[in-house]
Amino acid sequence: MTDYLDKIICGDCLEVMASMPESSVDSIVTDPPYGLSFIRKDWDHGVPGEAFWREALRVAKPGAHLLAFGGTRTHHRLMCAIEDAGWEIRDCLGWLYGSGFPKSLDVSKAIDKMAGAEREVVGHKTAGMGSWRCWGKTATKRGNTFGMLQSEGDNANADKVVPITAPATPEAVRWNGWGTALKPAWEPIVLARKPLRGTIAQNVLQYGTGALNIDGCRVETDDTRGKASRTALGVMNDDNWKARPIMAGSECGRFPANLIHDGSDEVEAVFPVTRPARASVGGVKDPHPASWGKRRNDGNRIMGHNDNGGSASRFFYCAKASSSDRGEGNNHPTVKPLSLMRYLCRLVTPPGGVVLDPFAGSGSTLLAALKEGFRFIGIEKEEKYCEIARRRVAEATPSLFAPER
Repeated sequence: MTDYLDKIICGDCLEVMASMPESSVDSIVTDPPYGLSFIRKDWDHGVPGEAFWREALRVAKPGAHLLAFGGTRTHHRLMCAIEDAGWEIRDCLGWLYGSGFPKSLDVSKAIDKMAGAEREVVGHKTAGMGSWRCWGKTATKRGNTFGMLQSEGDNANADKVVPITAPATPEAVRWNGWGTALKPAWEPIVLARKPLRGTIAQNVLQYGTGALNIDGCRVETDDTRGKASRTALGVMNDDNWKARPIMAGSECGRFPANLIHDGSDEVEAVFPVTRPARASVGGVKDPHPASWGKRRNDGNRIMGHNDNGGSASRFFYCAKASSSDRGEGNNHPTVKPLSLMRYLCRLVTPPGGVVLDPFAGSGSTLLAALKEGFRFIGIEKEEKYCEIARRRVAEATPSLFAPER
């Protein structure tokens, strides 16, 4: 097993996993191909089938969790393949973001092109953030860039000026404004678990796997954001975060949900502002919101979250990968943000555990595992991405290949 630890292996993951010992990894966190032929990349032509997940099941310890990203059009194939391989589907998380780029065909333009008609240029717009002119009118886009494809780095097309054209044929006029796809705004993440041996308690004690790190992934509230709480708890999304076992659950933050978002205005606007959640202690409820989270005269706590309710603030948030997240020279088109991958690794991996990523890409999962104190095994088929992953890991942890811990 030591031949694989803390290494990025370039090769077919099915073949590499077949050479790994049985029941040797504590979790699997991965971003496999979605089968969407993403920007015509050969590696994205199909969703990994049952054989991949069966081999992953073999190398996972009993009770080990699997987290696998999928595409909204193809995650059903991913989930079925994982289940058919013998994994138990436990949940499906959703990662919401406001910066998705709509990959929609303009039907009006397609009709004019088919007719050989030339369209009149009536204005110009930028492909990124800012404002654009449209038939003499001005509109403004707030927030992030439109999520243009980043094959050459962040916001490669953000300032590209593209023409606005008017329909040229009667048929094109009729179908002006019609397209073929919605703007992507979320990605599903399949959560599965290898069957337990015995009860959950027996499995956890024997293998260290089978449970989720709830307190380690709680979501900060108004009460846990304060200066005193930062000293004690850290911030939920930084290197100093640590759950305090002596605190009640609500004092440590909100229970982690199967929803993650990027904190953008678009996502925040989806959620209505609500009052703080509350529950009773010992069957007693307090009708006054001002007292939620406070102690009654009998010493019991009125359960609440000590915050102002809020909307998307109830959930863990993580923006899309930034330039610093990607690292210099990282041109992988589907880089996941480091804070998201750290959160996911922390959720399913026991202390000191080994995280396997059979579709490692540019190494975000591996880097996240290291920063969380875990060991990793990364497998990537494309040599150019293996080199990027190795460079990122080496730059972040120069002592990685020191004697074993």
